[in-house]
Amino acid sequence: MNTTRRTRPFAALALSLTLIGGLAGCVADPADPGMPGMPGMSQIDPTPAASASDADMADRMFVMMMIPHHEQAIEMSDFILDDPDIDDRVRDLAQRIKDAQAPEITLMQSWLEDWGMGGMPDTDDMPGMGDGMGDGMLSQEELEALGEASGPTAARLFLEQMIAHHEGAIDMAEQELENGTDPDVLELARTIVATQTEEITLMREILADL
Repeated sequence: MNTTRRTRPFAALALSLTLIGGLAGCVADPADPGMPGMPGMSQIDPTPAASASDADMADRMFVMMMIPHHEQAIEMSDFILDDPDIDDRVRDLAQRIKDAQAPEITLMQSWLEDWGMGGMPDTDDMPGMGDGMGDGMLSQEELEALGEASGPTAARLFLEQMIAHHEGAIDMAEQELENGTDPDVLELARTIVATQTEEITLMREILADL
């Protein structure tokens, strides 16, 4: 496994989170004379900062990156579900992926809210997501190609793309299992590894038979 490719998206998001975390460490307070050399700035009360999230940085990065990853998998699945000429096995798989990942998105969004990160910027605008860095995300051109395809061509393209997409998700989940600390997030990562590994096997079997 290419560790450099796998970790670069996380490094980009880590930088964004570090900058945001640094900004959260101080607030403007006209009534406060401020710290030396920083007029009008005072350190925030550490208590609310700590309660905003008990999650490790790795947990936050994993959740923030996995939400758009799941959203794209659902978008890919919807293309297949809207096509009347798709092999039933591929259609069933697309529905299975959508049914599994939609509730996981809701769960992860609730974690961000609990961590006080509901207003974080969309990771689609962050470097590393969907730019061929090992996360399995499709480029806009690849997504459009799937949307424009139909029938057996669409089925084959979906399977090929979703295998790579799942492999990226598994890499992300395995990195969370190595570095994360939150029990709930770790459990989701284990679920993603197990479920998507099984689906990759199924997709390869279908692809060989199309």
